[in-house]
Amino acid sequence: MCVAVWWPAFTLGAWGRLFFEQELAVWAASSAALLIVLFRHHGEQHRKRRAAALMLPSVWLVLALTVEDHGGFLDALTGALGDTVAVLGLPATMWVLARIMWPDFGAGLLSPARRALVVALVLSIAVASYLLGVHHAAFLTCEDFTVSGNSEPPGCAPAAPGSASGR
Repeated sequence: MCVAVWWPAFTLGAWGRLFFEQELAVWAASSAALLIVLFRHHGEQHRKRRAAALMLPSVWLVLALTVEDHGGFLDALTGALGDTVAVLGLPATMWVLARIMWPDFGAGLLSPARRALVVALVLSIAVASYLLGVHHAAFLTCEDFTVSGNSEPPGCAPAAPGSASGR
């Protein structure tokens, strides 16, 4: 779960927004989880709530494909929904997938303290990644972003003259 959370959190810190591939990754994961929830024959007690939550990224995608407001209110609303779905949908989707793939996580076989520890670990990695993104100029250069195939975030540090790696 930490591996899935760090890059979107870093992106929010460095660029102040999420990239389309992160939003679409949430859509793909939530769609797969939705199909599992719909076709699974056990765990019926929360099926409707889980299915509704997992459908939100698809609702966003349909709106993004169909709403043509040319920069108006509906476009802004659809964009805000996309960012919200990505930020909230990623942990929610991971939670559902974790419970599907790791039944002990939600089945009461793990103590509440252990579950809280897992959640705290994922949240701490997300917060640390966000802060690393905010303070990227302290340890990364513009060249680091360019070489990795990313755009340069605002405030990136230029490479030092004559240095091989920019540091």
